[in-house]
Amino acid sequence: MVDQVPPNSEATLSEISDVSTGLAQRRQLWRTPAILTIVLVAALFAIFWQTSWSMVSIWIRSETFTHGFLILPISAYLIWQKRKDLLQCTPVANWWGIPLLIGLGMVWLVAHSASVLVLEQLAMMAMVPTLVWTVLGWQVTWAIAFPLAFLIFAVPMGEELIPYMMDFTADFTVTALQLTGIPVYHEGTFFEISSGRWSVVEGCSGVRYLIASVTLGCLYAYLTYRSLGRRLFFILLSILVPVIANGLRAYMIVMIAHLSDMRLALGVDHLIYGWVFFGLVMLLLFWLGSFWREDTADQETGGQTGGNSSNPLPPGSHKSFLTVSGAVLIVLAMWPAVGSYMSTANDAPINVSLATPVPQGGWQVTDRPLSTWQPRYIGTDAALDQTYQHGAQRVSVYMAYYRRQRQGAELINTQNVLIPQKDPVWRQTADSPYEVSINGKRWEVRLAKMRSREQDLLVWYWYWVNGRTTTNHYLAKLWDAKAKLLGEKGDAAAIVISTPFTEETGEAEDVLKSFMTVMQPSIETSLENTEHE
Repeated sequence: MVDQVPPNSEATLSEISDVSTGLAQRRQLWRTPAILTIVLVAALFAIFWQTSWSMVSIWIRSETFTHGFLILPISAYLIWQKRKDLLQCTPVANWWGIPLLIGLGMVWLVAHSASVLVLEQLAMMAMVPTLVWTVLGWQVTWAIAFPLAFLIFAVPMGEELIPYMMDFTADFTVTALQLTGIPVYHEGTFFEISSGRWSVVEGCSGVRYLIASVTLGCLYAYLTYRSLGRRLFFILLSILVPVIANGLRAYMIVMIAHLSDMRLALGVDHLIYGWVFFGLVMLLLFWLGSFWREDTADQETGGQTGGNSSNPLPPGSHKSFLTVSGAVLIVLAMWPAVGSYMSTANDAPINVSLATPVPQGGWQVTDRPLSTWQPRYIGTDAALDQTYQHGAQRVSVYMAYYRRQRQGAELINTQNVLIPQKDPVWRQTADSPYEVSINGKRWEVRLAKMRSREQDLLVWYWYWVNGRTTTNHYLAKLWDAKAKLLGEKGDAAAIVISTPFTEETGEAEDVLKSFMTVMQPSIETSLENTEHE
């Protein structure tokens, strides 16, 4: 018996053959640019190895950023999932990415010079999608835009939100307690109820919850939804929900402790209750988000990024990919080289002698310290702590001086604080901007209050960078970077003055103002005439 051959079988086999040939051609077309891109990304992390290692070391030591180890594998997996769509794209070298890489390199150099680690890391990670765009072109980059953008979560950032989150959590908890009918004494991040005293510290700020929620929320929105509106809405929820949930968590912990006569929700229980509650909140958020999910299969049918795989597409020559890759490698390599040269030029050891500001206007130096409190500034080249007296008025002056700022020895650093968290003696109950007129000029300082069982202090502090004063962290960093890039003198210092106060701060403010009116020129002269070898 002879089988009948369908009349269109030869045409069908021919079409299948054409498709197979087209796919083979596209795989061949992709081989060189794909390999070059992978090599360049690896080279990027190797060339900027100090910045790469700074990220990894933070992942290791900080529970807040441990998820950083997962970001690169997740991004790589998401790109691998898009491999069929990528085959429909034609990689084309794009020389317009080179100027952008140069710009990011300059940002990295400025951040490196000013020791702004997070900006260094952001600039380096932003080079990855820019590198992909340069070697593979816009069509490919757009097809994997989210996996490339997701790499931003590898950068350990968000700790600058801690003070704001602490304030919000404290205010939320106090308001909730008051609505419950519990009397509360509230000052800053400290509050007291009849059963005990509480404070919102860094670990209770909710920043960990927020970072984890936003990272998971973005990934969930990408995998679950197709429309931009739904994705943005869910990401917004992933920002708002952990902030509110952390306030509820803090309130619940205080209430559990209060109602159990301070037997529960303390110590380890405090942390366990917090994470269990947060886990339940996140599960609820994802469960609710599943109700308006969009089926991937329905949305992506026919959604190819390029044209039909059987159509011949003009391949880029191997030479063009090699040429642009060589240019990328040169651009990447030159910035760490310049940064290393600048660092080496400033690494010579120095000896610094910081003179005591000369007493003026009746103020006299006294050997009796004002208090046991002293700010914490790490890596200083010189420091001075001196108390002055004028009759019954007493003022302490602390100066932390940096001749050449570098990583770990810099004026603006998260470890440089007026008081460490959980200090056994002192607690900081206020920190806000304050303006005062000194010798007819407007003077900006930060006003803080330090409290202990024996003494309360009113504190003014500000920064001095190469003869200019500010209370702005970012401006101080920019001034430092400018000095290093232009080869200028880059001296910097923190000036902290304090005086005791009792019930009201008005009298203490007058004391500090009168002290600064006569002593401010002497303090600046002491900094400007600092001797160093």
